[in-house]
Amino acid sequence: MKKIIASISEFWKLVDQNNAVDGNDLPTPIADMHGTVVEQKDDIVDLVDSDVISITNDDVVFKLVRQYSKLQNAFSIENLVNLKSACPQALKQPDIDELKDISFMEACKLGFRTVARAASAAALPKVDRTPKIHHQKLFINNEFVDAADGSCFNVINPSTGDVIAEVANASVKDVNKAVKAAKDAFRLGSEWRRMDPCKRGELMNKLADLLERDRAYLAALESYDNGKPFKDAYNIDLPHLIGVLRYFAGWPDKINGKVLANAGDFFAYTRREPVGVVGQIIPWNFPLVLFIWKVAPALACGNTVVIKVDEHTPLTGLYTAKLIQEAGFPPGVVNILAGDGPNCGGSIVKHPDVDKVSFTGSTQVSGKSPNIVFDDADLESAVEWSHFALFFNQGQCCCAGSRTYVQEKIYDDFVQKSVERAKRRAVGDPFDDNTEQGPQIGQEQMDKILRLIDSGKKSGSKLLTGGKRVGDRGFYIEPTVFADVHDHMEIAREEIFGPVMQILKFKTIDEVIERANDSDYGLAASIFTRDLDKGIVVSNGLRAGSVWVNCYDNFDPTTPFGGFKQSGIGRERSEYAIDSYTEVKNVTIKISQRNS
Repeated sequence: MKKIIASISEFWKLVDQNNAVDGNDLPTPIADMHGTVVEQKDDIVDLVDSDVISITNDDVVFKLVRQYSKLQNAFSIENLVNLKSACPQALKQPDIDELKDISFMEACKLGFRTVARAASAAALPKVDRTPKIHHQKLFINNEFVDAADGSCFNVINPSTGDVIAEVANASVKDVNKAVKAAKDAFRLGSEWRRMDPCKRGELMNKLADLLERDRAYLAALESYDNGKPFKDAYNIDLPHLIGVLRYFAGWPDKINGKVLANAGDFFAYTRREPVGVVGQIIPWNFPLVLFIWKVAPALACGNTVVIKVDEHTPLTGLYTAKLIQEAGFPPGVVNILAGDGPNCGGSIVKHPDVDKVSFTGSTQVSGKSPNIVFDDADLESAVEWSHFALFFNQGQCCCAGSRTYVQEKIYDDFVQKSVERAKRRAVGDPFDDNTEQGPQIGQEQMDKILRLIDSGKKSGSKLLTGGKRVGDRGFYIEPTVFADVHDHMEIAREEIFGPVMQILKFKTIDEVIERANDSDYGLAASIFTRDLDKGIVVSNGLRAGSVWVNCYDNFDPTTPFGGFKQSGIGRERSEYAIDSYTEVKNVTIKISQRNS
């Protein structure tokens, strides 16, 4: 991200040096550019600094490339965002001439996030599309071991459907062994319990350093067994999870109790102590991100961990075991198992020596998040954000904006632009730099999505694009958009967890709040409006754990994440996660009376 910020900062500086306060003295394309820059400057800096550069819009990049080449002769700034270097493939597009008529201002309004994303993509490392798999065994007590019964399960590449690895399949015996190791590591007087809190933070920062060192390999491995685009794993997931780990690495020496007001001859205070042995279970949609979301706060508080990685996507978690070992964590502090839910996961949950369970998974505790677009919103921005809110990560996000409510005045325009955007979405090989959407995780998930698409077609809603499988190899689905969806329809009530957008029409604020809340879930929501008062009123009325206004999926480590209603209990990230992994102990001391 530093390269991008430096480049864009240079952009503002050089533009300002031209003294083009209003752009009147510049050629028209430059005036357009400068006006947009001045108008959008604060927003752009915020977007870039957020580290959530996550919208891809390749055709906008192509348009910007075209305009940039036109601007070079009139405005000689080599240190502008160098789109030619960032997207050399754009110059080879056969239809580039068709894009020449777009104004730079239009392109800027559509594409600033894309420019930043494209600039970061310029530095994408070259990686092996079939990365070597180093670790396929369980990690217990700082050692890699086979499953007690010797069994294994297959790991599938969702891009091809081919088996890429056999991984040790943990059973009840392995869970017992891992829990014992964690319990021993947590015993009073153990190395971990005696460790200075600052030292815990140092170990966590060392692990973050190692994740940074192996970032490219881990991103490739994540793409290999999960199917997400490599550029997303490298530019979004890895920087984010490393930031989360470093955030929690700063907590160990700041977890304090309080001195309490107490009447009489007593002195009372509280201590915040680790819960103990924590069992953790993570899903397959963000394997390494959620691994860190769970492990980092638990370790910061001084707990020990037994974590089960998902059987679809175990590879990055097992590789991280090696980094935990290399960082110098004591034996038994982190134990990593791979296996199925009923046997491995169920045994962790039911184990009497597990003091806390943190579980993420199953659409029964997930979301059906409303994304509300008012008629005063910036339409182009709302379309792009709404596209991202639904389609990011192949639609496999528990907080996806999967019910898109659009006010009737702009409904038709929004639908048309959303369909056009979905048609432009590039589906394909996760290791191709142009790819925006990879495969779904597996056959079962793909079949579920196709069944729900069929339900949508039969229910009376309008299928405007997509709706089918892509090819016959791998688990790809076309970006799909339904319009004229009604609240009672199955596709509006059940989480699809795939690239299927549902657009619903509304008239008034009160109506949309009531409809948005008419769900068993309450994980997230978003609002698009130019009226901040309206944004606050609506956000106050929504029953959701996270509400984004004029943005989506901003996941800063300092902000909590969790849901209302059936969308779970507790919070990930932020100081609220620290609360989840500590117990509060009250100590009261009788003060002896002495004569002076």
